[in-house]
Amino acid sequence: MAPRQPPVFTRRPESKRPEARTAKTGLRIPAVSPSKLFAICLLLGLATLVVYYRAIGNPFVNYDDTAYVTENPHIQQGLTADTWRWAISTTTESNWHPLTWLSHALDCQLYGLNPAGHHFSSLLLHVMSVLILFLLLQRATGATGRSLMVAALFGLHPINVESVAWVAERKNVLSMFFFSLTLGAYGWYARRPNVGRYVVVGVLFALGLAAKPMIVTLPFVLLLVDFWPLQRVLNWQPPSPAFPVPQSPLWRLGVEKVPLLLLSVASSVMTMAAQKPVIVHNEHLSWLARVVNALYAYSMYVMKAFWPTHLAAFYPYEGLRLASWEAVLCLLFLAGISGLVWRGREHAYWVVGWLWFLGTLIPMIGLVQVGDQAMADRYAYLPLLGIFTMVVWGAGDWAESRRFDRRWLVAVGGIVLTVLSWLTWRQIGVWHSSPDLWAHALKVTKDNYLAEDYAGAALLVQAYDATGQRYTDESLVHFQNAIRMNPDDVIGHLNLGADLHERGRLQEAIQQYQLVLKLTDDVEMRTKTLIDLGAVYRQLDDYTTAHRYYDEVRKMDPHNSVLFTNLGKMGMGERAQQLAALAASHPLPETYVQLGQLQLALGEVEKARASYQEALKLKPGMAEARSALAKLGKEKNPPEPSATSNSLP
Repeated sequence: MAPRQPPVFTRRPESKRPEARTAKTGLRIPAVSPSKLFAICLLLGLATLVVYYRAIGNPFVNYDDTAYVTENPHIQQGLTADTWRWAISTTTESNWHPLTWLSHALDCQLYGLNPAGHHFSSLLLHVMSVLILFLLLQRATGATGRSLMVAALFGLHPINVESVAWVAERKNVLSMFFFSLTLGAYGWYARRPNVGRYVVVGVLFALGLAAKPMIVTLPFVLLLVDFWPLQRVLNWQPPSPAFPVPQSPLWRLGVEKVPLLLLSVASSVMTMAAQKPVIVHNEHLSWLARVVNALYAYSMYVMKAFWPTHLAAFYPYEGLRLASWEAVLCLLFLAGISGLVWRGREHAYWVVGWLWFLGTLIPMIGLVQVGDQAMADRYAYLPLLGIFTMVVWGAGDWAESRRFDRRWLVAVGGIVLTVLSWLTWRQIGVWHSSPDLWAHALKVTKDNYLAEDYAGAALLVQAYDATGQRYTDESLVHFQNAIRMNPDDVIGHLNLGADLHERGRLQEAIQQYQLVLKLTDDVEMRTKTLIDLGAVYRQLDDYTTAHRYYDEVRKMDPHNSVLFTNLGKMGMGERAQQLAALAASHPLPETYVQLGQLQLALGEVEKARASYQEALKLKPGMAEARSALAKLGKEKNPPEPSATSNSLP
């Protein structure tokens, strides 16, 4: 009885298949010497290092780098026992990724807070993944040139700049490194399946999940790899001539992936639990909006694979504002590509590459929306490997069928890689500073409220470092723009409230803080806002209301260090209020001097000056009051403690 004809991959009789050629195209598989492979790896690694070397000179940015490194006391301890315990147990930043935390801690132990070292570690992981990818493809297919091109596209494509040049995205390059090692171990297992080799695959996969759960789709990816290039599926294609492995029925290969699938399920459950607050925040999004945004994101990832311009650190959510005709166009675009892949299904790499792209993006495509972004360049880091493989193998087969001179192929490939390298070099420059990063995002996107928030915060920090001033007119405009674009922007309202607070516009600041409390249930945001509200009422000398807000903070976060600082200030404020009343009823120069000292400690410079002057009126020769006034006169801008203790910058 003839074997069942499969619905996707066309089985070719072995008698028609040339010896020592690939199953479909007859591509020759010449032997490659180890010295040649070493030379190619050296060239590929150096090219990636040279293009990305610019990132090593970049600083930390104000986009999660603070939470992951520069303001994280656990990480800055290095690899201590306390850091290990914290990394394994914490779900800070809405993720469980202990290996990522430990990699940051190791960097702090090696480099301190020198950003160059942290960037170098990320770049090194990226380079190693590029080399492993090349070696795996070359070994599995025997196609050295095509494997090199796919690896070079992955290494040099500008859409991957975000993953490599952003310190907080260490989790991406680290999980990809272990994903690549897992693929290599799986090929090793496929040559001679046994329990020991399978355990190695499982351990490497678990390490990748502990870096970032984006690779939860690996069991399904391995099934795709079984079809091509390993060709492990019995009665679908003959064994690969480049990498012959034992074949098995499809059902058995599926059962083989069950233990890995259980790891994926466990990781997904932990991730959902860690991200629950962020997911709840987006429960208002309808399924239609999520599907529309997913169609848009899939289409844009494909477009940016071929035309990688207008790359941004944040893309505003499109599911609620995309026109119907635009959503339909995205659907037709994806359906058209799927139709072309189906028509050419005898090319196994087309089907595998397209399903790789579609499938590995599912955890990040937004059907379960985490965060406010429509898409993110970092999400394409793994999925675009499928597109690169489709394009390179498809172009190679097309060129061979028309007997193109190989030198022309090399020239075209070189031009493509040169252009991509230049675009990557330029995109790395976007991450040169926080103001540059967000100015670029505002330039290449529309109505980007989060970019407005972070741009304002970055400019505020820049101004404070230069002048000591905690508010600027330029930052205020950005915060106002953010709220205009998105009236429900919690960060925007909190930043605007902090800006108004610093300007002394206390009633307006209170209004913004109250809006934050209405808009969010996030504990961290509410804690920041309640502390700032307490600070406002302390400045208004309404200590009863200030105490009420601080008591709420104490219930939510009893060990909050900023709370204790503000309680100390409030104690001084209450004492200053008592001294002011005492001085009014019993005016003594010593009382006014004590009052002036407290007012100066609270940042109330003009009030302190007036108190010292009152002391001199009562006792003109008082040395302590004269000395204090002289000191204030020498300091044109005496240091003042921040009115707001929690502004996001």
